[in-house]
Amino acid sequence: MAQVIEVRNLSKRYGDKVAVDGLSFTVRPGRVTGFLGPNGAGKTTTMRMMLDLDRPTTGQVLIDGSRYRRLAEPLRRVGALLDANAVHGGRSAHDHLLWLAQSNRIPSTRVREVLELTGLESVAGRRAGGFSLGMAQRLGIAAALLGDPPVLLLDEPVNGLDPEGVLWIRTLMKGLAAEGRTVFVSSHLMSETALAAEHLIVIGRGRLLADTTVRDLVEADPRSYVRIRTPEPERMHTALTHSGIRVREAPDGALEVYGTETGKIGELAAAAGLAVHEASAQPVSLEEAFMRLTEDVVDHRAGGRR
Repeated sequence: MAQVIEVRNLSKRYGDKVAVDGLSFTVRPGRVTGFLGPNGAGKTTTMRMMLDLDRPTTGQVLIDGSRYRRLAEPLRRVGALLDANAVHGGRSAHDHLLWLAQSNRIPSTRVREVLELTGLESVAGRRAGGFSLGMAQRLGIAAALLGDPPVLLLDEPVNGLDPEGVLWIRTLMKGLAAEGRTVFVSSHLMSETALAAEHLIVIGRGRLLADTTVRDLVEADPRSYVRIRTPEPERMHTALTHSGIRVREAPDGALEVYGTETGKIGELAAAAGLAVHEASAQPVSLEEAFMRLTEDVVDHRAGGRR
C-alpha cells in the first residue's frame, strides 16, 4: 500500500505573480502530514498541481513514481477533497457517489459503505444542493474515500464540521495513516493540526519554510524551555551555565533552561551528583511556533484594536 508523494522543484506563475516558487518535499506513508502556511502561501495551488488540475510552470509531482494524470482508475489510487461544493446540486448524495464509482470500476456496494462511514446514510437520497456546509464536507470526504485509496489529499477537511465531526475526521485520518496510507492535509487550525499531524510541511509565499515534525518545530522555538526543580538550584545553575546553557530563575525558585533537552540536563545533573525533582519540557504551542516562523511572509496582517 505504501506510496510516496514527491514534489520536485515545483513552481507556478500567473503572469508576474509567483504562487509557488521552487518547492520540493516528500510526503511519506504511515503518518498524517500537515500542510501549513498563511493565506496566499500557495497551499491550494500546490495541491491542485498534485492532482494535475493546474499545470506547473516548472517541476513536477510524482505519486508512487507517476504523474496523477497517468494513473489508471485514479480514485483507487488517490482520494482528494479540494472543494466540497464541487458537486452537481441536483444529484442526490448516493447518485453523486455512484457515478464516481462507476467511472473507476468501484463496486456500487462501496457507495453505501462510505455513506455510512461519513454519517450520511440517512440523507443519501437528498439532493446535494440542499446540504449544509458540514454535510457537503462529509460528502466530499466520502468521495475521497470511495476507492479505498492508499493516498489522501485533503484541503481544510474540518471546515464546517461540528465538534463531533472534527473529532471523527481527526480519528479517521490518524487511523488511515496507521494502516500505512499517505495522508496529506492542509489546515489553518493550528490546535487541530497539533492533535492530528505528526509531520509538517510549512510554506510561505510559495517557498518551503519547514519540513519537520510537530515536536521538533515547537521545541526549536527559542521561547521553549525545560523547567527544573532541584533541592540545590544554585549548584544546578552553575553546572548548566558552565556548559554554555542559558538559565533563568523562575519566581517560584525553579529553573527555566533554554536551548537544550531534558536528557542533556539529566546527564549534567548526574555528572555533578545533583538530585532532580522535576525536569519537564515547556514547549510553546504549535500556533506560537507557526506565527514566529511565518511572521515575515504574511501578506495580510490585521491592525491592532482601536
